[in-house]
Amino acid sequence: MKRTGLVAALVVLAAAAVVLALAVGAWWWLAAGPLLAVAAAGTYDLIQRRHSVLRNYPVLGHARFLMEAIRPEMQQYFIERDYDGRPYDRETRSAVYERAKGTADQDPFGTERDVYEPGYEFFAHSVAPRPVPDEPFTVRVGGPGCGKPYDMALLNVSAMSFGSLSAQAILALNRGAKEGGFAHDTGEGGISEYHLRYGGDLIWEVGTGYFGCRTRDGGFDAEEFARKAAGETVRCVSLKLSQGAKPGRGGVLPGAKVTAEIARVRDVPEGETVISPNHHRVFSTPRELVRFIARMRELAGGKPTGFKLCVGSRRDVLAICKAMLEEDITPDFIVVDGAEGGTGAAPVEFVDHVGTPLTEGLSIVHNALVGVGLRDRVRIGASGKVATGADIVKRLIQGADYTNAARAMMFAVGCLQSQRCHTNHCPVGVATQDPQRGRALDVEDKYRRVRRFQEATVHSAMEIMASLGVSDPAQLRPHMLRRRTSHHAVASYAELYTWLQPGQLLSPASLPEEWARSWKTSDPDSFSP
Repeated sequence: MKRTGLVAALVVLAAAAVVLALAVGAWWWLAAGPLLAVAAAGTYDLIQRRHSVLRNYPVLGHARFLMEAIRPEMQQYFIERDYDGRPYDRETRSAVYERAKGTADQDPFGTERDVYEPGYEFFAHSVAPRPVPDEPFTVRVGGPGCGKPYDMALLNVSAMSFGSLSAQAILALNRGAKEGGFAHDTGEGGISEYHLRYGGDLIWEVGTGYFGCRTRDGGFDAEEFARKAAGETVRCVSLKLSQGAKPGRGGVLPGAKVTAEIARVRDVPEGETVISPNHHRVFSTPRELVRFIARMRELAGGKPTGFKLCVGSRRDVLAICKAMLEEDITPDFIVVDGAEGGTGAAPVEFVDHVGTPLTEGLSIVHNALVGVGLRDRVRIGASGKVATGADIVKRLIQGADYTNAARAMMFAVGCLQSQRCHTNHCPVGVATQDPQRGRALDVEDKYRRVRRFQEATVHSAMEIMASLGVSDPAQLRPHMLRRRTSHHAVASYAELYTWLQPGQLLSPASLPEEWARSWKTSDPDSFSP
């Protein structure tokens, strides 16, 4: 009765205001209009059956949905501390913004981190630091089967497709890569005109949907692939096996989002829903995988060719390594994506519970390649929450040769971490296909921010390496990175993880038990669990 009484009172007040407006004067409509709207909302709340809160608390119940809608912004701007936001804390976001703008990124008064909290990591600096080099380091990517090696920067733009990002965001990222001399991964959505306009170096990523080199029935089109891979700005090609945030899961692009432009880029019918399978048609075994990598490299005219994966098990990685040995085929690079990597949208179960985090993934891939004596033929890239110079150096110590960043690059072009990527309502025009929202992103300004962020972050990494007493990334060692394991104990990465010696997997008698067991059960002709 109380809830119906409230609505009845609102209806009576609204009716009275209408009568006064008609009988006394038009000014009463200022009261009648809002009262009529509230009365109508209350009446609807009582008769609708979708929301129990509104049936019990008509009108007032809407406050609950309003607070829920603005909760992320309230949390981010007024509640969270500088170092405890997720996925990226404010301290990290601020560092990216400041470097992108070219303003000071200094932090006064000391760290806010609890340096005695278990999990805290730090570098063991040298008493005799080295001078910081004048030029940024690069990594030569290209093994024995590669005829056109590429010098990769220490930090590059990670995979983000046109379709998930706006045209303006792609333009800004690519022009920033062009001006800064680093690489831009296309993501699996194909090569758009926005990837080509400014001529930035591209890593063309091909996923399970084979977008951009796709037959009518969704298979791999070798001729189309060869034609596009021959493009001057395509410097490397990459086969995506899995993605950190949602490994082992495909995707669906609703037909309403498949515009004529996206259909043209992805080689799919306009207006029809497109499904990316969770598996590849071109291989089903480790041996078939490495053979297909060799075929891709041949079709690409000898350009560096590799694959990206989120590690599932040590046995899978060792099975691929066995296939490399038996076929004498190695990829030119492997990009290891961590489970902490980002995505436009994925089920929370996948985001939170599927896939190996980057630290363990890097350790497995690096040691597997070392153990079979192939590490010098394959470069390793690392992607997954790389945003600062410290992140770069950590990943190099853990086994990578270079790093890629996606969300940090999005911050550089203006992303606010509003986490609305999947809604097409990005407030700053980064992750949207809405032309009105996209126009808010000024390419002329944002490409400069991308270049400045990458340059400053790589320089920060080089300063850290110099403080460790090394003059080249190849001199970094696991003992230089340490982790607090309890409130009273610290261990280096040399102690925390097993580090195989070159060729050690080929002499199983000397292997640690966990590696020996995985090596024995891995099969170059099967990915069976």
